[in-house]
Amino acid sequence: MSERYLPPSDFLQAIIDDNVTFGDHDFGETNLLRLMEMTRDREPANRDWAIMLLSQLELDRPDVRETLIGATSDKEPAVRAEALLGIAMLDRAVALPLVKRELAGDVVNMPLLEAAILVADPSLADDLAAFSAPSSDPMLDRLVNEAIEACRSAP
Repeated sequence: MSERYLPPSDFLQAIIDDNVTFGDHDFGETNLLRLMEMTRDREPANRDWAIMLLSQLELDRPDVRETLIGATSDKEPAVRAEALLGIAMLDRAVALPLVKRELAGDVVNMPLLEAAILVADPSLADDLAAFSAPSSDPMLDRLVNEAIEACRSAP
């Protein structure tokens, strides 16, 4: 059995275990600020998880958007993709050029493809088609095809 991919941060693991609260109270706001700080951590796994967890909160606030947009320039493709998915969940128009930029690279992953499906813009179809050749990952191949279809069928 392979080991589960978890962040080394105890704080992030506490969030995963649902032992950290967020909300309008001071304590929740402090936790949110700490989570946003973790998106700039030295450790890539911490940044990856922090961005994913921040995205899942679906908080449409300027500081959250700024954090997510900043993470689209991270050196790690997984972090960039999680940030793109988070932005796409909040605002498809803002996500579109960022997803297009990432699709110009030579790597796709599940969060990037999920972001492309949410954005569903015809201008992404050709970029996605570059990844349509069968690979060793049937799940990723299926997601590429779903993303292409979502973009081609968009108005």
